[in-house]
Amino acid sequence: MKSVPSIDERDSAAVAARLAEAAAAMREAPNRVGSVSRIEGTGRLLVTGDLHDNPQNLARVIRHAALDRSPEDHLVLQELIHGEQLIDGVDLSYRMLVKVAGLLLAYPAQVHVLLANHELAQMAGHSVSKGGGCMTTKFDQGLMRAFGSDADLVATAIGEFVRAMPLVARTSNGVLCAHSLPGPTMMPEFDLDILDRELVDADYEPVHGSAWMMVWGRGQTEAQTEEIAGRWGVSLFCLGHAFVQEGVAIGGPRTVLLNSDHEHGAVLPLNLTDPSPTIESAMFAAFPISSIEQSS
Repeated sequence: MKSVPSIDERDSAAVAARLAEAAAAMREAPNRVGSVSRIEGTGRLLVTGDLHDNPQNLARVIRHAALDRSPEDHLVLQELIHGEQLIDGVDLSYRMLVKVAGLLLAYPAQVHVLLANHELAQMAGHSVSKGGGCMTTKFDQGLMRAFGSDADLVATAIGEFVRAMPLVARTSNGVLCAHSLPGPTMMPEFDLDILDRELVDADYEPVHGSAWMMVWGRGQTEAQTEEIAGRWGVSLFCLGHAFVQEGVAIGGPRTVLLNSDHEHGAVLPLNLTDPSPTIESAMFAAFPISSIEQSS
């Protein structure tokens, strides 16, 4: 695997610089169009669900992605922060962002980190819980533990990193990867043209922002999903934002749900040359992350 020079994850200036460089790489990637990270070619796409500060699963996924194998191979990652394994009661999951920032700099056109509700909540300072307690507060406390008076410097860099994240990644054969889709009651206010443009401040606003609706939406109906699929030309949605006990599940006739942060977490490989990916083929292809050999 390619790598960028390692940095001290307790060095505030180095961490802020790494995140800023990765944010620029996401915005300037040749396959970035509007709020979409485009995935083209004849290689393989590896899709994860929520990772929530599981560095062991992340390492296995990166190992299996083997991005050196071909420049046409791709990796989709989402929801990196706010895990359940706290250290002295605080969340140090900023380290997952730093690791992925390095991966982005090594493979700027192959790694696609999607906007998710926990990153958006952290960027905006909104409360969000996972297993009890406010995770944004615990994350802020983690930055204070790691960086002291320089915590705000790193928090600002994290905010810019999150703002640079695409809303979706989509393939030329009809697969769309996103954290979620808007809920049914959100559709009257949701901007279905959001993929064709850059995100603006209003998109991140709670309740009324279209990016907020995308990452927080739940309870999608079949009719609503079909409406979105028809408008966006999607044959298969790959979504997170759900606890899936076995790591992968069917969320609808054209929706697969992935969860990658626990012991049964799964990952989904997709062939970019498949002319018509289906929910059946996706369910057959998905497999547990625990089956990936750990690096020695």
